[in-house]
Amino acid sequence: MAKLLTALGILLTLHIASSNKLVCHMTNWAQYRPSIAKFTADNIDPFLCTHVIYALSTINSFNQITPIEWNDEQQFIRLNNLKNANPALKTLLSVGGTTNGISPFIAMVARPESRASFIKSAISYLRTHNFDGLNLAWEYPGHNGSPSNDKERFTLLVTEMSKAFEDDARDNRKTQLLLSANVASLVPTIIRAYEVEKIAVHLDFINVMTYDFHGHWETATGHNSPLYQSSEDSGSHIHHNINSSVSYWLALKAPAEKLLLGFPTYGRTYHLSTAATALGAPANGPAVAGPYTRTAGFWSYYEICDITTSATDEWIPEQEVPYSHFGSSWVGYDNMRSYSSKVQWMTANNLGGAHVWTLDMDDFSGSFCSAGAYPLINHLRMSMGFPPKPTTTPAPTTTRDPIAEFCRGRPDGLYENLADKTTYFQCFQGNTYLHRCQPGLIYWDSCKCCNWP
Repeated sequence: MAKLLTALGILLTLHIASSNKLVCHMTNWAQYRPSIAKFTADNIDPFLCTHVIYALSTINSFNQITPIEWNDEQQFIRLNNLKNANPALKTLLSVGGTTNGISPFIAMVARPESRASFIKSAISYLRTHNFDGLNLAWEYPGHNGSPSNDKERFTLLVTEMSKAFEDDARDNRKTQLLLSANVASLVPTIIRAYEVEKIAVHLDFINVMTYDFHGHWETATGHNSPLYQSSEDSGSHIHHNINSSVSYWLALKAPAEKLLLGFPTYGRTYHLSTAATALGAPANGPAVAGPYTRTAGFWSYYEICDITTSATDEWIPEQEVPYSHFGSSWVGYDNMRSYSSKVQWMTANNLGGAHVWTLDMDDFSGSFCSAGAYPLINHLRMSMGFPPKPTTTPAPTTTRDPIAEFCRGRPDGLYENLADKTTYFQCFQGNTYLHRCQPGLIYWDSCKCCNWP
């Protein structure tokens, strides 16, 4: 795959102001992928994201929150143990899914008593398993068998849950649980599903699912997560892009600081039906399923690295996203260059940060893309202006090592290394971590960043 990140791109991303949230989803079904694609909580870097959302739990017939997989509660322990390494990490449990194609939210929100039962159950479950909050993943109120008045019932659920979280924190003298929601990106769905102003005030952050704008269900190729409209778009498709979607959320008075832009770590695939390969080329269905995700219609980023080594890589300038094609296969995906463009857009619009779907579809092991572990999310983190992560073991404190002693008594933060400008120190809880800038760059204390000499 072409290496599209240039030195100029690196320099630009080093100066982008930091948004305060980088929320990453993990899925409990990724544990069933074969070989080195198997993913569990043990594969998570505790310093990569500010928040990790565990997907997915559900709601049983008694309106109680309940796990889905046989080992979910074991995974909860492993996930929340990451906070021993990084006490600043926040974890949330996501609830959603379907049973026979029907959302469990539909029955639960129908009556005040069932909502109250669910909320009480959720608080108890989150506290028992050491989560910091709940993520609502109802796709979507007023859709897929859901009555149209579920739009208003969703507002009631969010309002009542927020109040219950406040009461629980006050009565038990605990930190208040966080409340977030995954929400639609397509304008017709937004209109039907949400009373935006009413729910936004009660949510700590809102994950706008700015992906799946196009896919193999269409008869022509389109990008999974384009930043802007393309000249190929017509009709309702003119709104199938990030700029249109998030602008609509903002027009409905969603606070920008609560909106998190969705960054996919996968691409949507097509089977080309003619020799044409450009955006808008005729297609009929998906390309063959990836060897690890094994689901027709999308490839994980690591599968894209693995599968398209001999592919032709292209860039869509008007949408600022890449695609690749080889033989009859076509995939529109994201890479470091498109992530950088989206972060610049996100920052210009003062959004609260980013959310990633998912940790387990990035090259989390570093086995496929020759760019280290989590290449996309690490690049996203850097592009957003977060300080470098602790990546080395603190020096032993049993001897008088001057590097190990550096952070004793100093506040957490980044510090220049006067002995070597290509490196710098990070102090975290009294421990010293030595980091090295990328080749050709040196550390500048004025910006707390690596930059050109």
